[in-house]
Amino acid sequence: MSFWDFLWFFFWTYIFISFIIILFQMFADLFRDRSLNGWAKALWIIFLVFIPFLGALIYLVVRGRGMAERQAARMMVAQADNDAYIRTVASSSSPSATDDIAKAKALLDSGAITQAEYDALKARAIG
Repeated sequence: MSFWDFLWFFFWTYIFISFIIILFQMFADLFRDRSLNGWAKALWIIFLVFIPFLGALIYLVVRGRGMAERQAARMMVAQADNDAYIRTVASSSSPSATDDIAKAKALLDSGAITQAEYDALKARAIG
């Protein structure tokens, strides 16, 4: 095998793997699309299986914009779910003993509580 044969083989392998990835994206988009009925999904799948290159090209031209919009909407929902989860975890964490003692010390220094109350708050935070 010469260098040019290897390069040609490498090029077509790259094209084939790229096509397979695009095909999987199209199948995933078909199955996730709730606005498309079952018969239309079946026709698209038959078209993509039996005439793959032409079917993929037509699919991208006809449904490409919607495919991108559906993907963006899924990403926005996932981001919102992730943000909500982070907010619930961050807000549900209780303050540490160090934070409680620091707040009690600030109250003691400001004169809002006595030394005995400070000691009681410190003991409660520690134990």
